[in-house]
Amino acid sequence: MKTLLRGAMTALVTPFTDDGRVDDAALVALIDWQLSEGINGLVPVGSTGEAVTLSLGERERVVRLTVERVAGRVPVIAGAGSNDTAEAIQNSHALAAAGATHLLHVSPMYNKPPQRGIVAHFRAIADAAPVPVVVYNVPGRTGSNVHPETTLALAEHPNICAVKEASGDLAQIDQIIRGRPADFSVLSGDDGLTLAVMAAGGDGVISVISNAVPRACVALVAAAVRGDVATSRDWHRRLAPLVVAAFAESNPMPIKAALAMSGRVRNVLRLPLVPMDSRLEAALRAALATAGVSL
Repeated sequence: MKTLLRGAMTALVTPFTDDGRVDDAALVALIDWQLSEGINGLVPVGSTGEAVTLSLGERERVVRLTVERVAGRVPVIAGAGSNDTAEAIQNSHALAAAGATHLLHVSPMYNKPPQRGIVAHFRAIADAAPVPVVVYNVPGRTGSNVHPETTLALAEHPNICAVKEASGDLAQIDQIIRGRPADFSVLSGDDGLTLAVMAAGGDGVISVISNAVPRACVALVAAAVRGDVATSRDWHRRLAPLVVAAFAESNPMPIKAALAMSGRVRNVLRLPLVPMDSRLEAALRAALATAGVSL
């Protein structure tokens, strides 16, 4: 049996210094704070971590720092994806060697393979990867959807343990939940759908907003797990304005702005991403205040 991934996990931003280097000190402080707030897992060097602008060496260092600070307390699910299967396998070995407990692999973008190509891609990665693989379905970034039948076929692989589902299609996600093996986790990839996915029988979320509000995201998921619908719904509604504000422009631009407002990271991104439009700052500040963040 595979070990199920459960709870609220943060898709970590990668802090940068003013001159664009990875800010090790800010990263360590962010990780320590996330752990102190009770987060259930960390997902470095994914989309939110601007992995596509990081060298493999930088990714390895970020993962290694994360693993050292976590010290075995929660899973570390490293973003290792590529639309080149051979490169994705190379990334997998490097990030597993850096200590990642799991690997997050996005469905191939730009190539837009058919479903049988997606299956072949993930099976090749899972056959080669030294740690378990999480499938990441995010059609808004990749240009293609991983069909539920494809996800369920991949769920049978002994080294594929979960899916991060960001299709936004609740009927599709429910189909996966109903048809999955008992040892396969279904995680929301959309903050706004966490409550709905949990209500359908999902296992948690890989969250963007938990960079800024980890304790609140943990509370929402924990309430849903114990069947406390009223509490989980209250947290969902309290966080709803932040979900809107956090995706008013491309992720991670708004969430980095939010973390900069609370003094946790500099508001520095690597091109082609740029700081969030200043006209959106008031709504973001208000959303953070509603979520309980003191600025």
